Amino acid sequence: MDAGGDMELPEWCKLLPKIELHAHLNGSVRDSTLLELAKVLGDEGVINFEDVVHVIMKNGRSLPECFKLFDLFHILTTDHQTVTRITKEVIEDFAAENVVYLELRTTPKQNESKGMTKLSYMKAVINGIQAVDTVDVAFVTSGANNLPLSETTPVNCISNCNKRKKIYVRLLLSIDRRETTASAMETVKLARELKDFGVVGLDLSGNPIVGEWETFLPALKHAKEIGLPITLHCGEVPNHKEIKAMIDFCPQRIGHACFLKEEEWTRVKVLRIPVEICLTSNIQSERLSSLSNHHFADIYKVNHPVALCTDDSGLFSTSLSNEYHLAASTFGLNKRDMFILARSAIQFSFADLEVKEELSKIFCEAEGTLFM
Repeated sequence: MDAGGDMELPEWCKLLPKIELHAHLNGSVRDSTLLELAKVLGDEGVINFEDVVHVIMKNGRSLPECFKLFDLFHILTTDHQTVTRITKEVIEDFAAENVVYLELRTTPKQNESKGMTKLSYMKAVINGIQAVDTVDVAFVTSGANNLPLSETTPVNCISNCNKRKKIYVRLLLSIDRRETTASAMETVKLARELKDFGVVGLDLSGNPIVGEWETFLPALKHAKEIGLPITLHCGEVPNHKEIKAMIDFCPQRIGHACFLKEEEWTRVKVLRIPVEICLTSNIQSERLSSLSNHHFADIYKVNHPVALCTDDSGLFSTSLSNEYHLAASTFGLNKRDMFILARSAIQFSFADLEVKEELSKIFCEAEGTLFM
């Protein structure tokens, strides 16, 4: 009998404490919320509701349908109140899946017509984190009195409350590939300003066929100089000049890595760069034809640093529990394998040492229950 007793695998995967390192805020919106907000936009004449309702209600969306929802996400997240609501719900949903540490990434938005700046957008995100009341959210680690937000914004330090489920939440600011060098530098500056308030690093993401690596390199180099960890969406398309440049940059992590050549994988393995793997996303976005030939199998087999992630849990109708179940059923992982895989992701996170130690304790306590 597999370690872990008689518990069914889907249930066991949900009980497993999990570390989420690659989750986009906008792509993790609940379908029910998306439907409600789209209906409002339709009534206001901003969008044609009938053009999106069938896509919102559908699981297993095609790539064109995913792009249609991406367009809707961009419209929705120009409103502060909506950003706050979405953030609150996304954290609640990850906590419900027993995610104990969440690095939530988002691109700070600017919209003059709505009075939105990159800072006010981040205020709305932080308000959403602080609004969560169904679980104990461990968020800000220091400097709460100096947060450059309005006085009405509540900021809680790490709580010692053990009565309820706890989730540690940290933020990654994303540089969108559509941005200019100057705009990317603004995002780095903002990340530095919010470094003591939950922002632990930077991400480069967006449409992989838009923009040039050289455009973002000055901002990313500056981020590295000031001590901000960096993760890059790398190899989403077979742009091998860019892939090589990204690997040579030596980021703390890379995401997806679907189109790396053998020599590029060799370099990643030598450098021991952790890889964020998003199984469902890679299949539904048509980066790979099937799970059976996913590169997870190769890098897991050689014990390369790897973390299972969701990417866009709402968009791709998945959860981190489901990603672990997929890995187990596709690649033959048993429960002990999955426990070790989940726990190992602690060391690849951008959390500070204190938080990593607390997460290790959570896994230690859970081990007895999961392997009775």
